[in-house]
Amino acid sequence: MSASDRVVVVLGGAGTVGSGIVKALLEKGFQVAVISRDRSRLEKLKQFLPPSACQRLHTLVGDVGSEEGAEAAKEALLKSTGKVTDVVSSLGFSWWQGGPPLTQTLKELHRVLDTLLLSTFTAWKAFFPLVKDNAEGTYTFITGGAGERLLMPGTGFLTLGAAGALAFSLMVREEYPDVPCKLNEVKINMGVTTPEHLGPGYVSHLEVGEAVASLVDKRIVSHTVLSASSPADLKTLALEGKL
Repeated sequence: MSASDRVVVVLGGAGTVGSGIVKALLEKGFQVAVISRDRSRLEKLKQFLPPSACQRLHTLVGDVGSEEGAEAAKEALLKSTGKVTDVVSSLGFSWWQGGPPLTQTLKELHRVLDTLLLSTFTAWKAFFPLVKDNAEGTYTFITGGAGERLLMPGTGFLTLGAAGALAFSLMVREEYPDVPCKLNEVKINMGVTTPEHLGPGYVSHLEVGEAVASLVDKRIVSHTVLSASSPADLKTLALEGKL
């Protein structure tokens, strides 16, 4: 199956990490679909991309953060594209530093978990069935190192949400060991930002995008965690489709 025949849904594709993945996939010739609750973020994404690439970009206003919304988005997308062959899940925000736990409310914890974990579940529940039995398909979770350590004081809820996302990816691999599709996790142990905001400990979202697009394109590994802790790791993944 050629890249032009594959339709990749990038969940969270209008965000910082996701936009880099969308750009790299389009550059490889894939058709790419992005769903967002905010139409203005979809327009911003289109402005970020080369006009020629937007011919293969499918955008949809929808909410994958609930079971009903995710199902509705899936049906609308299938009506538009006819199929989904690959999914990249890059949902949630990359940073939260609201303060120590005793200063927080249960409502805020719910918000963080909704954003980082529960939306990952509702989106997966809707889209995983579309690709799981396809030997040429892929489902890729994008996670980060915040789930394994407290990055700095005041980021505790980020650690809780990110740890949930790590555990969810692990759970899916263990619960579905024999699915034909390539089921992987890319864990970025660095901050991810745009090139103009790069600093120590950060990597460009374009480098992340190239690495993830190569993994989706080459389909060499499955049920694997690919941990990138340096730009060199991302370059290796981009060149070889594995680490």
